[in-house]
Amino acid sequence: MTTTLCVAASAAGARLPALQRQPPHNVILVVIDGLRGRIVTPQTAPEIARLRDAGSYFPNSHSVFPTFTTANASVLATGHQLGDTGDFSNTIYTARQIASAGGSVTPFLENDAVLGELDAAFGGNYLDETTVLEAARQAGYGTAAIGKLGPALIQDHVARDGATTIILDDTTGQHGGIPLSSDIAAKLTAAGLPLSTPGRGANGKSGDCRTPGTISANNAQQDFFIDATTRVVLPTLKARNRPFAMVFWSRDPDGTQHNQGDSLNRLTPGINGPSTFAAIRNADGDLGKLRAALDRLGLAATTDIIVTSDHGFSTISKQSGSSPSAKQTYTDVPPGLLPPGFLALDLANALDFPIFDPEAHDSRLAEGAHPSRGNALLGPDPANPWLVVAENGGSDLLYLPTHDRALAARTINALLAQDYVSGIFVDDALGEYAGTLPLSAINLKGRAATPTPSIVVNFRSTSSGCAIPTNCQVEVADSNLQQGQGMHGSFGRGDTLNFTAAIGPDFRTRFVDVAPVSNVDVGRTMLHLLGLAPPASGKLVGRVLGEAMPGQPMPKTRSREIRSKPAANGLRTTLSFQEVGSIRYLDVGGFAGRTLGLASRSKVGQ
Repeated sequence: MTTTLCVAASAAGARLPALQRQPPHNVILVVIDGLRGRIVTPQTAPEIARLRDAGSYFPNSHSVFPTFTTANASVLATGHQLGDTGDFSNTIYTARQIASAGGSVTPFLENDAVLGELDAAFGGNYLDETTVLEAARQAGYGTAAIGKLGPALIQDHVARDGATTIILDDTTGQHGGIPLSSDIAAKLTAAGLPLSTPGRGANGKSGDCRTPGTISANNAQQDFFIDATTRVVLPTLKARNRPFAMVFWSRDPDGTQHNQGDSLNRLTPGINGPSTFAAIRNADGDLGKLRAALDRLGLAATTDIIVTSDHGFSTISKQSGSSPSAKQTYTDVPPGLLPPGFLALDLANALDFPIFDPEAHDSRLAEGAHPSRGNALLGPDPANPWLVVAENGGSDLLYLPTHDRALAARTINALLAQDYVSGIFVDDALGEYAGTLPLSAINLKGRAATPTPSIVVNFRSTSSGCAIPTNCQVEVADSNLQQGQGMHGSFGRGDTLNFTAAIGPDFRTRFVDVAPVSNVDVGRTMLHLLGLAPPASGKLVGRVLGEAMPGQPMPKTRSREIRSKPAANGLRTTLSFQEVGSIRYLDVGGFAGRTLGLASRSKVGQ
């Protein structure tokens, strides 16, 4: 087995000449949550396609793994890999109770109050890195983050006063939300806009195993966000007469794809039904409105726009022939399908451990029940668990608070016996285990302030059979959502392949960049465009996308694959990736035949 640690990539950006202008141009990052890398066409998303074709397009783009929202929000915000930011997935183990998460030690991070508690618990900054917006704010630039609850605030999570950085998200105007400044509140009122963000309405309904979820895009909420951005936030930033940095985070198509009711308990059409395409058009229209506002305000010529997505997307499968939990009966799960928390249930069964629910005040799980949110504490004492399961979706995190290597070996053997598992990654500090690769191989071993997972478990993925496989990936997902709804988080190329394009005065026009790029690079590039270089705690950083700027050369790239030693049953975790210098871009990972894109390297970019 060959492993390497990603090291500081500043050298890759250091060769890029400093931008010779005063002041720097404005920078806007538009994140279209859950937009698949190959789903954009002039028919599905005309505004995104128009920007892509006129500016710089990055078809070889990458989410970081695990492919979850707050994880990728953290790398977009900082330009550092997850091993440094510590935001390993949407749900992590904090080793302490989080009051705003009901006292759970496995909080869901898409919550402003939870993020505030994490900051307080981990030295005032749970990411332990300076974000782009924080650095811009400290440099005197205007700053704003608008959109989805959680990832919007992550962009400048230490600025919670609502005055220094403008924050608008789902909880604006509500108890616990980031407050509005008197200036922004007055301008919203003058524009005829509410001071409280509208709810998602029907779009927020996920249904259950008998009732389909939503068939509506997230129109009302996103209309508020884009109207507030174009009619209040942008004019305010312009009036300050200084450069600005802004992030607009669209919940669609992600939220609609998760909850869609087009495919209850069926794998087709899955996330390719009419609800999804309505959601893509919703986000696409918002981009059009944003660009029109820049034109109207005279800002287009001095503003760079980077459009990306945090991750791809997949249809949920709940099928397994090996899982003991799928053979049990639950009141809210169709017979024969995997229940929420199946990984925790199957590990408790294999290890013969008691199981407790951290979202139910650490109560012991009753017979015939599953964990309420899939998270679990295993061992005789929930206050001192031997094994913690943080449920996330297409992959889960396992923590061994005692760092017991014998328990790690037993856990890995139990995982290797399950047909829904496809790839196991283990903390380097626990040693080497047959069938697994180390966390350092996938950029997860760095200077994180939060607890590092002991084991990351990837779940099986495949294609439902469309012409572009990454547009119809199907993955086993540990989730309260139903088979046929949407999820992400896996190491299949359908989830790691996101969308990235850019346009503006600092980017080349009609340019297709075939080099590998990632969300980490987007954060580094934003800092470069703004002329900022904040101090760093960790060294797992991305590179500046200089080749997409006029007069800069293409970087040298190479493709590589590493495989673990075989386990007793012959399974080997395989990792396929690309490199630019020492920077590693993760294509796919898992067991041969169980991860989309792994079996056919030639099709990894599809």
